[in-house]
Amino acid sequence: MKTFVILLSHTEKETNRVAVEHHVAYLKALDDKGLLVLAGPFTDVPGGMVVIKADHEEEAIQIALTDPFISQGFRTFEIRTLEVANQHNNYLL
Repeated sequence: MKTFVILLSHTEKETNRVAVEHHVAYLKALDDKGLLVLAGPFTDVPGGMVVIKADHEEEAIQIALTDPFISQGFRTFEIRTLEVANQHNNYLL
């Protein structure tokens, strides 16, 4: 599996409590499937990030499109592929 970053950007549509609850429920479902690496809002700029595992970019895009924040028009998104550097791969050296 590859690691993908879903960058969430604000749109003109204001979020509400119900939208946030649906988004969080979606994140929990991804986590239960072992696909969620981490997620959260940025503290210094608008938007947030969801890091997921997927077999290919098309799957990552489908996961993003299914997020209630995206599907209900509260956020737009960009997909980025992340090459993870850690002790298991000698930090890509």
